[in-house]
Amino acid sequence: MNNHELKLIAAKVRRHVLDAVHSAASGHPGGSLSISDILTLLYFEEMQNLDTQTPKNPDRDRFVLSKGHCSPALYGILAERGFFDKSLITGFRQTDCCLQGHPSLKDVAGVDMSTGSLGQGISAANGMALSAKLDGKDYRVYTILGDGECEEGQVWEAAMFAAHYKLDNLCAVLDFNGLQIDGNIADVMSPLPLDEKFKAFNWNVILVDAHDFDSLRSGFAQARVCKGKPSILIAKSVKGKGVSFMENNAGWHGNAPNDEQYAQAVSEIDAVIKELGGEI
Repeated sequence: MNNHELKLIAAKVRRHVLDAVHSAASGHPGGSLSISDILTLLYFEEMQNLDTQTPKNPDRDRFVLSKGHCSPALYGILAERGFFDKSLITGFRQTDCCLQGHPSLKDVAGVDMSTGSLGQGISAANGMALSAKLDGKDYRVYTILGDGECEEGQVWEAAMFAAHYKLDNLCAVLDFNGLQIDGNIADVMSPLPLDEKFKAFNWNVILVDAHDFDSLRSGFAQARVCKGKPSILIAKSVKGKGVSFMENNAGWHGNAPNDEQYAQAVSEIDAVIKELGGEI
């Protein structure tokens, strides 16, 4: 797909994020908006052998949302990819809908791992990647981490594991927006410098722009050709990307917009969709 088409899909994913958290009156819009471009490139270009009719295809590439609280973005991209009907989005976090606050592989087509407790997602991705190695399979495993999530010790146990077993079929993406629920990551419990730490754990570290498809595309290409070690794209991002009053604001980590805020946010995203030639 060309970048114009990808930008349109990413804008639609952001609209789904807003619809989901507003309908539920709860959720995590900030980090969901910051990973929308990453997910768009993953699901519409990078990941192979995805089939909405057979979502458990054993030869498919796998994706694990380690920062599971950002499920609105994952649901948005799965809906755009055709794994389930888009009408489910407004049922987010409601008792009669399968779209829970954290993704569940038992309930949602296209979800490869149930996640929520930070640090466990990348560990599960390790297991999938090692399984592929043991079975002689060539599928790849992708996972998205939060920068605040890297304050979890389990992340570094997983990093050590992946390097030890030379999981070059594993590619992590670190959503580096600099903010977590309590504020700036450097003030809460600094995990910095993240690039040097992953290098010290013997990972192939690639710096990319989370909102530039050419940069992301180049990063994934570099990860694919790296042999003997896992790769991580440290993706510099903007929390709340696409909504002016949410951008770079930690207050939107886990808050849903009220009706007035939702209307303003939707008007901004819809303007982008229209500008790109899409339909609302």
